[in-house]
Amino acid sequence: MKLSLYIARRYLFAPKKHRAVNVISALSACGVTLATVALVCTLSVFNGFREMVGGFFTAFDPELKITVRQGKTFDPADSCLAAVRRLPEVAVWSETLEESALVRYKGRQTVATVKGVDNEFRRLAAIDTLLFGTGTFVLQDSVVFYTVPGVDLLSQLGCGLAFVDPLQVYAPRPGIRINVANPSAGLNKGYLHASGLTFIVNQDKYDSHYLLASLDFARHLFGQPRDVSAIELRLAPGTDTGRAKQRIARLAGPRFLVQDRYEQQADVFRIMESEKLISYLFLTFILILACFNLVGSLSMLMLEKRDDVQTLRNLGADRRLVRNIFLCEGGLIVLCGAVAGVGLGLLLCHLQQTFGLVTLGQTGQFVTDAFPVSVQAGDVVAVFCTVLCVGGLAVWYAVRYLGRRLL
Repeated sequence: MKLSLYIARRYLFAPKKHRAVNVISALSACGVTLATVALVCTLSVFNGFREMVGGFFTAFDPELKITVRQGKTFDPADSCLAAVRRLPEVAVWSETLEESALVRYKGRQTVATVKGVDNEFRRLAAIDTLLFGTGTFVLQDSVVFYTVPGVDLLSQLGCGLAFVDPLQVYAPRPGIRINVANPSAGLNKGYLHASGLTFIVNQDKYDSHYLLASLDFARHLFGQPRDVSAIELRLAPGTDTGRAKQRIARLAGPRFLVQDRYEQQADVFRIMESEKLISYLFLTFILILACFNLVGSLSMLMLEKRDDVQTLRNLGADRRLVRNIFLCEGGLIVLCGAVAGVGLGLLLCHLQQTFGLVTLGQTGQFVTDAFPVSVQAGDVVAVFCTVLCVGGLAVWYAVRYLGRRLL
Protein backbone atom coordinates (compact mmCIF):
# COMPACT_ATOMS: atom_id res chain seq x y z
CA MET A 1 0.00 0.00 0.00
CA LYS A 2 2.88 2.35 0.64
CA LEU A 3 4.09 1.88 -2.94
CA SER A 4 0.60 2.50 -4.31
CA LEU A 5 0.25 5.67 -2.25
CA TYR A 6 3.70 6.90 -3.30
CA ILE A 7 2.97 6.46 -7.01
CA ALA A 8 -0.55 7.96 -6.62
CA ARG A 9 0.92 11.04 -4.91
CA ARG A 10 3.35 11.48 -7.80
CA TYR A 11 0.53 11.16 -10.32
CA LEU A 12 -1.57 13.72 -8.42
CA PHE A 13 0.98 16.51 -8.31
CA ALA A 14 3.14 15.74 -11.36
CA PRO A 15 2.29 17.53 -14.65
CA LYS A 16 0.38 15.40 -17.14
CA LYS A 17 1.06 14.97 -20.83
CA HIS A 18 -2.38 16.31 -21.69
CA ARG A 19 -3.46 19.51 -19.99
CA ALA A 20 -7.08 18.36 -20.05
CA VAL A 21 -6.27 15.71 -17.45
CA ASN A 22 -4.94 18.38 -15.07
CA VAL A 23 -8.00 20.53 -15.67
CA ILE A 24 -10.46 17.68 -15.07
CA SER A 25 -8.62 16.63 -11.90
CA ALA A 26 -8.69 20.20 -10.62
CA LEU A 27 -12.41 20.48 -11.43
CA SER A 28 -13.07 17.23 -9.56
CA ALA A 29 -11.33 18.54 -6.43
CA CYS A 30 -13.11 21.91 -6.75
CA GLY A 31 -16.50 20.20 -7.07
CA VAL A 32 -15.92 18.22 -3.88
CA THR A 33 -14.61 21.36 -2.16
CA LEU A 34 -17.61 23.51 -3.08
CA ALA A 35 -20.10 20.81 -2.06
CA THR A 36 -18.31 20.46 1.29
CA VAL A 37 -18.34 24.23 1.82
CA ALA A 38 -22.08 24.30 1.10
CA LEU A 39 -22.73 21.52 3.60
CA VAL A 40 -20.66 23.12 6.39
CA CYS A 41 -22.13 26.60 5.90
CA THR A 42 -25.75 25.48 5.50
CA LEU A 43 -25.77 23.27 8.58
CA SER A 44 -24.05 26.03 10.57
CA VAL A 45 -26.70 28.54 9.52
CA PHE A 46 -29.46 26.18 10.68
CA ASN A 47 -27.63 25.82 13.99
CA GLY A 48 -27.46 29.60 14.24
CA PHE A 49 -31.19 29.99 13.70
CA ARG A 50 -31.86 27.24 16.24
CA GLU A 51 -29.76 28.98 18.90
CA MET A 52 -31.28 32.35 18.06
CA VAL A 53 -34.83 31.03 18.46
CA GLY A 54 -33.77 29.23 21.62
CA GLY A 55 -32.47 32.53 22.93
CA PHE A 56 -35.90 34.11 22.48
CA PHE A 57 -37.55 31.36 24.51
CA THR A 58 -34.82 31.38 27.17
CA ALA A 59 -36.02 34.62 28.71
CA PHE A 60 -39.62 33.42 29.02
CA ASP A 61 -39.49 29.65 29.41
CA PRO A 62 -38.00 28.03 32.53
CA GLU A 63 -35.00 25.74 32.54
CA LEU A 64 -37.21 22.87 33.68
CA LYS A 65 -40.99 22.62 33.77
CA ILE A 66 -43.03 20.06 35.71
CA THR A 67 -46.53 19.27 34.47
CA VAL A 68 -48.99 16.46 35.02
CA ARG A 69 -49.30 13.77 32.32
CA GLN A 70 -53.07 13.40 32.65
CA GLY A 71 -55.34 16.35 33.21
CA LYS A 72 -54.50 20.04 33.35
CA THR A 73 -53.87 20.88 36.99
CA PHE A 74 -52.43 19.27 40.10
CA ASP A 75 -51.74 20.01 43.75
CA PRO A 76 -48.23 21.49 44.18
CA ALA A 77 -48.15 20.16 47.75
CA ASP A 78 -47.92 16.58 46.48
CA SER A 79 -45.49 14.52 48.57
CA CYS A 80 -43.46 13.50 45.47
CA LEU A 81 -42.91 17.15 44.59
CA ALA A 82 -41.86 18.02 48.13
CA ALA A 83 -38.73 15.91 47.66
CA VAL A 84 -37.98 17.76 44.43
CA ARG A 85 -38.30 21.12 46.12
CA ARG A 86 -35.66 20.19 48.69
CA LEU A 87 -33.05 19.31 46.05
CA PRO A 88 -29.91 21.50 46.18
CA GLU A 89 -30.00 21.81 42.39
CA VAL A 90 -33.28 23.77 42.55
CA ALA A 91 -32.56 27.46 43.02
CA VAL A 92 -36.03 28.90 42.23
CA TRP A 93 -39.42 27.18 42.57
CA SER A 94 -42.29 29.01 40.86
CA GLU A 95 -45.94 27.88 40.66
CA THR A 96 -48.01 28.94 37.63
CA LEU A 97 -51.59 28.51 36.47
CA GLU A 98 -52.17 28.90 32.75
CA GLU A 99 -55.45 28.71 30.82
CA SER A 100 -57.32 30.38 27.96
CA ALA A 101 -59.82 33.14 28.62
CA LEU A 102 -61.85 35.77 26.80
CA VAL A 103 -60.39 39.28 27.13
CA ARG A 104 -62.44 42.37 26.34
CA TYR A 105 -61.50 46.01 26.16
CA LYS A 106 -64.29 48.42 25.28
CA GLY A 107 -65.63 47.20 21.90
CA ARG A 108 -62.88 44.68 21.15
CA GLN A 109 -62.37 41.16 22.39
CA THR A 110 -60.04 38.21 21.77
CA VAL A 111 -59.12 34.85 23.26
CA ALA A 112 -55.85 35.00 25.17
CA THR A 113 -53.83 32.79 27.48
CA VAL A 114 -53.75 34.08 31.03
CA LYS A 115 -50.60 32.98 32.84
CA GLY A 116 -50.85 33.43 36.56
CA VAL A 117 -47.45 33.61 38.24
CA ASP A 118 -46.30 33.90 41.84
CA ASN A 119 -43.74 36.26 43.36
CA GLU A 120 -40.83 33.96 42.41
CA PHE A 121 -41.47 34.34 38.69
CA ARG A 122 -39.29 37.43 38.41
CA ARG A 123 -36.34 35.48 39.83
CA LEU A 124 -37.15 32.51 37.62
CA ALA A 125 -37.14 34.21 34.21
CA ALA A 126 -35.11 37.09 32.87
CA ILE A 127 -38.38 38.92 32.39
CA ASP A 128 -36.78 42.35 32.78
CA THR A 129 -34.98 41.85 29.45
CA LEU A 130 -38.36 41.52 27.70
CA LEU A 131 -40.23 44.39 29.36
CA PHE A 132 -40.92 47.71 27.67
CA GLY A 133 -42.67 50.70 29.20
CA THR A 134 -42.42 53.07 32.13
CA GLY A 135 -44.17 51.03 34.82
CA THR A 136 -42.92 48.51 37.36
CA PHE A 137 -43.41 44.75 37.34
CA VAL A 138 -46.19 44.56 39.93
CA LEU A 139 -49.10 42.19 39.33
CA GLN A 140 -51.22 42.95 42.37
CA ASP A 141 -51.55 45.15 45.40
CA SER A 142 -54.05 45.33 48.23
CA VAL A 143 -56.72 46.84 45.97
CA VAL A 144 -56.49 45.67 42.32
CA PHE A 145 -54.81 43.18 40.00
CA TYR A 146 -52.43 44.30 37.24
CA THR A 147 -51.31 42.67 34.01
CA VAL A 148 -48.36 42.65 31.61
CA PRO A 149 -49.71 41.67 28.17
CA GLY A 150 -47.83 40.81 24.99
CA VAL A 151 -47.22 43.70 22.63
CA ASP A 152 -49.33 42.26 19.80
CA LEU A 153 -52.18 41.47 22.17
CA LEU A 154 -52.32 45.16 23.07
CA SER A 155 -52.66 45.96 19.39
CA GLN A 156 -55.48 43.45 18.94
CA LEU A 157 -57.41 44.98 21.83
CA GLY A 158 -56.71 48.52 20.63
CA CYS A 159 -55.35 49.72 23.97
CA GLY A 160 -52.04 51.34 24.80
CA LEU A 161 -49.64 50.63 27.61
CA ALA A 162 -51.48 52.87 30.06
CA PHE A 163 -55.08 51.94 29.24
CA VAL A 164 -57.53 53.70 31.52
CA ASP A 165 -60.36 51.19 31.69
CA PRO A 166 -59.44 47.73 33.01
CA LEU A 167 -59.39 44.63 30.84
CA GLN A 168 -62.42 42.40 31.40
CA VAL A 169 -61.43 38.73 31.54
CA TYR A 170 -63.97 35.88 31.34
CA ALA A 171 -63.46 32.14 31.94
CA PRO A 172 -65.97 29.28 32.31
CA ARG A 173 -66.77 28.19 35.85
CA PRO A 174 -65.59 24.64 36.54
CA GLY A 175 -68.35 22.03 36.35
CA ILE A 176 -71.05 24.44 35.12
CA ARG A 177 -72.63 24.29 31.66
CA ILE A 178 -73.01 27.54 29.78
CA ASN A 179 -76.62 28.66 29.45
CA VAL A 180 -77.14 30.17 26.01
CA ALA A 181 -79.95 32.39 27.31
CA ASN A 182 -77.74 33.78 30.08
CA PRO A 183 -74.07 32.91 29.33
CA SER A 184 -72.65 35.30 31.90
CA ALA A 185 -74.10 33.15 34.70
CA GLY A 186 -71.65 30.36 33.85
CA LEU A 187 -68.58 32.58 33.63
CA ASN A 188 -66.14 33.92 36.17
CA LYS A 189 -65.19 37.54 35.57
CA GLY A 190 -62.12 39.49 36.57
CA TYR A 191 -60.58 42.89 35.97
CA LEU A 192 -56.94 43.57 35.12
CA HIS A 193 -55.54 47.08 35.30
CA ALA A 194 -52.63 48.53 33.35
CA SER A 195 -49.16 48.16 34.82
CA GLY A 196 -47.59 50.43 32.20
CA LEU A 197 -45.53 47.52 30.82
CA THR A 198 -45.63 45.06 27.93
CA PHE A 199 -43.32 42.23 26.96
CA ILE A 200 -41.81 41.42 23.56
CA VAL A 201 -40.48 37.92 22.89
CA ASN A 202 -40.53 38.25 19.08
CA GLN A 203 -42.60 35.06 18.92
CA ASP A 204 -46.24 35.21 17.85
CA LYS A 205 -47.17 32.46 20.30
CA TYR A 206 -46.34 34.78 23.21
CA ASP A 207 -46.65 38.32 21.91
CA SER A 208 -50.14 37.80 20.45
CA HIS A 209 -51.74 35.44 22.95
CA TYR A 210 -50.20 35.77 26.43
CA LEU A 211 -50.81 38.12 29.30
CA LEU A 212 -49.15 37.83 32.69
CA ALA A 213 -51.22 38.14 35.85
CA SER A 214 -50.83 37.20 39.48
CA LEU A 215 -51.39 33.61 40.58
CA ASP A 216 -54.16 34.73 42.95
CA PHE A 217 -56.06 36.34 40.08
CA ALA A 218 -55.72 33.23 37.90
CA ARG A 219 -56.93 30.95 40.71
CA HIS A 220 -59.96 33.14 41.27
CA LEU A 221 -60.72 33.39 37.52
CA PHE A 222 -60.38 29.67 36.74
CA GLY A 223 -61.85 28.43 40.01
CA GLN A 224 -58.71 26.63 41.16
CA PRO A 225 -58.11 27.64 44.81
CA ARG A 226 -55.09 25.32 45.29
CA ASP A 227 -54.07 23.62 42.06
CA VAL A 228 -51.55 24.83 39.48
CA SER A 229 -50.92 23.85 35.87
CA ALA A 230 -47.12 23.78 36.11
CA ILE A 231 -44.14 24.19 38.41
CA GLU A 232 -41.29 26.06 36.78
CA LEU A 233 -37.73 25.66 38.03
CA ARG A 234 -34.47 27.53 37.73
CA LEU A 235 -31.42 25.46 38.56
CA ALA A 236 -28.44 26.50 40.62
CA PRO A 237 -25.49 27.89 38.64
CA GLY A 238 -23.21 25.18 37.29
CA THR A 239 -25.86 22.46 37.45
CA ASP A 240 -25.98 20.01 34.55
CA THR A 241 -29.50 20.36 33.15
CA GLY A 242 -29.70 16.84 31.75
CA ARG A 243 -28.69 15.13 34.99
CA ALA A 244 -30.92 17.39 37.08
CA LYS A 245 -33.85 16.62 34.79
CA GLN A 246 -33.34 12.88 35.18
CA ARG A 247 -33.08 13.14 38.96
CA ILE A 248 -36.19 15.31 39.25
CA ALA A 249 -38.16 13.00 36.94
CA ARG A 250 -37.15 10.02 39.07
CA LEU A 251 -38.27 11.73 42.30
CA ALA A 252 -41.50 13.11 40.82
CA GLY A 253 -42.58 9.72 39.55
CA PRO A 254 -44.45 8.61 36.42
CA ARG A 255 -47.43 10.86 37.09
CA PHE A 256 -45.44 14.00 36.27
CA LEU A 257 -43.64 15.11 33.11
CA VAL A 258 -40.37 17.04 33.36
CA GLN A 259 -39.34 19.05 30.29
CA ASP A 260 -36.36 21.24 29.44
CA ARG A 261 -36.59 24.35 27.26
CA TYR A 262 -36.25 22.51 23.96
CA GLU A 263 -38.88 19.94 24.91
CA GLN A 264 -41.28 22.72 25.91
CA GLN A 265 -40.99 24.04 22.33
CA ALA A 266 -40.72 20.62 20.69
CA ASP A 267 -42.85 21.50 17.66
CA VAL A 268 -40.73 24.50 16.70
CA PHE A 269 -37.40 22.73 17.05
CA ARG A 270 -38.70 19.55 15.39
CA ILE A 271 -39.56 21.59 12.30
CA MET A 272 -36.13 23.19 12.31
CA GLU A 273 -34.41 19.80 12.64
CA SER A 274 -36.50 18.47 9.74
CA GLU A 275 -35.52 21.42 7.56
CA LYS A 276 -31.87 20.88 8.48
CA LEU A 277 -32.08 17.17 7.59
CA ILE A 278 -33.75 17.90 4.25
CA SER A 279 -31.07 20.47 3.40
CA TYR A 280 -28.36 17.97 4.34
CA LEU A 281 -29.87 15.29 2.08
CA PHE A 282 -30.33 17.74 -0.80
CA LEU A 283 -26.74 18.98 -0.60
CA THR A 284 -25.50 15.39 -0.30
CA PHE A 285 -27.25 14.67 -3.60
CA ILE A 286 -25.42 17.63 -5.13
CA LEU A 287 -22.20 16.17 -3.73
CA ILE A 288 -22.99 12.88 -5.47
CA LEU A 289 -23.37 14.73 -8.76
CA ALA A 290 -20.11 16.56 -8.15
CA CYS A 291 -18.34 13.24 -7.53
CA PHE A 292 -19.23 12.08 -11.05
CA ASN A 293 -16.34 14.30 -12.14
CA LEU A 294 -14.07 11.85 -10.31
CA VAL A 295 -15.14 9.09 -12.69
CA GLY A 296 -14.14 11.19 -15.68
CA SER A 297 -10.90 12.31 -14.05
CA LEU A 298 -9.79 8.78 -13.18
CA SER A 299 -10.77 7.40 -16.60
CA MET A 300 -8.69 10.10 -18.30
CA LEU A 301 -5.79 9.34 -15.98
CA MET A 302 -6.05 5.62 -16.71
CA LEU A 303 -5.89 6.28 -20.44
CA GLU A 304 -2.85 8.52 -20.07
CA LYS A 305 -0.95 6.13 -17.78
CA ARG A 306 -1.39 2.98 -19.88
CA ASP A 307 2.29 2.95 -20.76
CA ASP A 308 3.29 3.34 -17.10
CA VAL A 309 0.93 0.54 -16.14
CA GLN A 310 2.49 -1.73 -18.75
CA THR A 311 5.96 -0.91 -17.43
CA LEU A 312 4.87 -1.74 -13.88
CA ARG A 313 3.47 -5.06 -15.00
CA ASN A 314 6.71 -5.88 -16.78
CA LEU A 315 8.46 -5.21 -13.47
CA GLY A 316 6.20 -7.69 -11.72
CA ALA A 317 3.26 -5.56 -10.52
CA ASP A 318 -0.06 -7.43 -10.35
CA ARG A 319 -3.55 -6.12 -11.12
CA ARG A 320 -4.23 -5.43 -7.44
CA LEU A 321 -1.27 -3.05 -7.15
CA VAL A 322 -2.34 -1.17 -10.26
CA ARG A 323 -5.88 -0.79 -8.97
CA ASN A 324 -4.63 0.40 -5.58
CA ILE A 325 -2.61 3.12 -7.32
CA PHE A 326 -5.71 4.62 -8.91
CA LEU A 327 -7.80 4.04 -5.78
CA CYS A 328 -5.23 6.06 -3.83
CA GLU A 329 -5.21 8.69 -6.58
CA GLY A 330 -8.97 9.16 -6.36
CA GLY A 331 -8.85 9.00 -2.57
CA LEU A 332 -6.27 11.78 -2.46
CA ILE A 333 -8.47 13.96 -4.69
CA VAL A 334 -11.44 13.38 -2.40
CA LEU A 335 -9.39 13.94 0.75
CA CYS A 336 -7.89 17.20 -0.58
CA GLY A 337 -11.33 18.43 -1.60
CA ALA A 338 -12.85 17.49 1.78
CA VAL A 339 -10.06 19.12 3.82
CA ALA A 340 -10.10 22.25 1.68
CA GLY A 341 -13.90 22.41 1.81
CA VAL A 342 -14.08 22.05 5.58
CA GLY A 343 -11.34 24.63 6.07
CA LEU A 344 -12.93 27.11 3.67
CA GLY A 345 -16.37 26.50 5.17
CA LEU A 346 -15.10 27.18 8.70
CA LEU A 347 -13.39 30.33 7.46
CA LEU A 348 -16.58 31.61 5.83
CA CYS A 349 -18.57 30.83 8.98
CA HIS A 350 -16.04 32.77 11.08
CA LEU A 351 -16.24 35.75 8.72
CA GLN A 352 -20.04 35.64 8.83
CA GLN A 353 -20.03 35.54 12.62
CA THR A 354 -17.56 38.42 12.83
CA PHE A 355 -18.65 40.73 10.02
CA GLY A 356 -22.13 39.55 8.98
CA LEU A 357 -21.23 39.42 5.30
CA VAL A 358 -24.53 37.91 4.11
CA THR A 359 -27.53 39.92 5.28
CA LEU A 360 -31.22 39.08 5.45
CA GLY A 361 -32.36 42.29 3.83
CA GLN A 362 -32.81 45.90 4.83
CA THR A 363 -31.71 46.76 8.34
CA GLY A 364 -34.49 46.58 10.92
CA GLN A 365 -36.90 44.35 8.99
CA PHE A 366 -35.85 41.19 10.83
CA VAL A 367 -34.81 40.25 14.35
CA THR A 368 -31.22 39.94 13.12
CA ASP A 369 -29.63 41.78 10.21
CA ALA A 370 -27.33 38.94 9.07
CA PHE A 371 -27.65 35.16 8.88
CA PRO A 372 -26.77 33.70 12.30
CA VAL A 373 -24.05 31.03 12.27
CA SER A 374 -23.07 28.43 14.85
CA VAL A 375 -20.46 25.80 14.01
CA GLN A 376 -20.86 22.48 15.82
CA ALA A 377 -18.13 19.87 15.84
CA GLY A 378 -20.61 17.04 15.28
CA ASP A 379 -21.83 18.60 12.04
CA VAL A 380 -18.29 19.15 10.79
CA VAL A 381 -17.39 15.51 11.48
CA ALA A 382 -20.61 14.33 9.81
CA VAL A 383 -19.90 16.42 6.71
CA PHE A 384 -16.30 15.22 6.50
CA CYS A 385 -17.35 11.56 6.80
CA THR A 386 -20.15 12.05 4.25
CA VAL A 387 -17.74 13.52 1.70
CA LEU A 388 -15.24 10.71 2.23
CA CYS A 389 -17.93 8.02 1.92
CA VAL A 390 -19.60 9.45 -1.20
CA GLY A 391 -16.25 10.24 -2.84
CA GLY A 392 -14.86 6.85 -1.88
CA LEU A 393 -17.79 5.07 -3.52
CA ALA A 394 -17.34 7.10 -6.70
CA VAL A 395 -13.63 6.25 -6.80
CA TRP A 396 -14.30 2.58 -6.13
CA TYR A 397 -16.84 2.45 -8.97
CA ALA A 398 -14.46 4.11 -11.42
CA VAL A 399 -11.52 1.83 -10.62
CA ARG A 400 -13.59 -1.34 -10.24
CA TYR A 401 -15.55 -1.16 -13.49
CA LEU A 402 -13.68 1.19 -15.78
CA GLY A 403 -10.33 -0.31 -14.82
CA ARG A 404 -11.32 -3.61 -16.44
CA ARG A 405 -11.59 -1.91 -19.81
CA LEU A 406 -8.88 0.72 -19.61
CA LEU A 407 -6.08 -1.04 -17.70
